[in-house]
Amino acid sequence: MTCPAAAADTLPVLYSFRRCPYAMRARLALRACGLPVRLREVVLRQKPAALLALNPAGTVPVLHGPQGLLLLHSLEIMRWAFAKQAPAGWWQPRSPAEVALEAQWLHANDGDFKRALDGYKYPERHPSQSAQDWREQAVAGQLRPLEAQLQSHGQAHVWGAEPGLLDLALWPFVRQFAQVDAAWWDRASGLDAVRAWLRRGLSGPLFESVMDKYPAWQPGDADVLF
Repeated sequence: MTCPAAAADTLPVLYSFRRCPYAMRARLALRACGLPVRLREVVLRQKPAALLALNPAGTVPVLHGPQGLLLLHSLEIMRWAFAKQAPAGWWQPRSPAEVALEAQWLHANDGDFKRALDGYKYPERHPSQSAQDWREQAVAGQLRPLEAQLQSHGQAHVWGAEPGLLDLALWPFVRQFAQVDAAWWDRASGLDAVRAWLRRGLSGPLFESVMDKYPAWQPGDADVLF
């Protein structure tokens, strides 16, 4: 729906790209926390000047709002959302050790796992290894540890029965990995707990609600209330 004029002056603007995993997890956090924004869908080959003025790198997501709010990275947006209005019944780190463990998972996902994922998905761009080698690197470094974490006590989510920020942060990237070779993922990966965890996440109403399609935003367009 379009954003009423009264809300246009008060709600933050989120520059997003529907299929970008970083933008996905920012949208997931904002929606889970019940924080409405003005959504501006970006076509990456035609980045609007308004986005480039805020972030010359041209990457998304970017959250820009009143009183100097400017967040240029997905994890910043997620943490801002959870700090502002964390969803009831969701897991939150309860100790410095848990905060550190969550940071380690996120660092591994956005670092080594993302590099291996890119090599697996686009082996022609990353010829230092074969696609299978990149896949095995991703599995060994991130997905097997995630499998073990989920299998401990039959957990539905990374930290237990309750979902948390980490689940939202990982889903879009593991989703992308699973889509590269769906037959292998379903029949030969051996990652039963990860597959079930991902399936629960992707089939839930939260994920479905952030994957609606919107036309590319142009200056002068009415903002979309997200």
